[in-house]
Amino acid sequence: MKEITMQPISLPGAAPLKSPGTPGVAGTGFSEILSRSIAEVNGQSQEADQLVQGLATGEHANIHETMIAMEKSGISFRMMTRVQQKVIDAYREIMRMQI
Repeated sequence: MKEITMQPISLPGAAPLKSPGTPGVAGTGFSEILSRSIAEVNGQSQEADQLVQGLATGEHANIHETMIAMEKSGISFRMMTRVQQKVIDAYREIMRMQI
């Protein structure tokens, strides 16, 4: 039977994992990753809003670019809400643990 080994994946903008006992190694915390991700989702939403407004006012006529930006924004927001729900579920699971 073949042994399966799991390799860690890296998130965009995340620092490599470090062991908890390693002093002096600066790492990116969960809150920093979460803050950057929220800021990126917000930026995509604002960009889509600007393109929609530009399309409505006649500043540009590129409907394809506008629709792509809107879809990116929507997908990013749905992903963020799913991550939020997973974090809440994990928190509830931890709170149910017996000490």
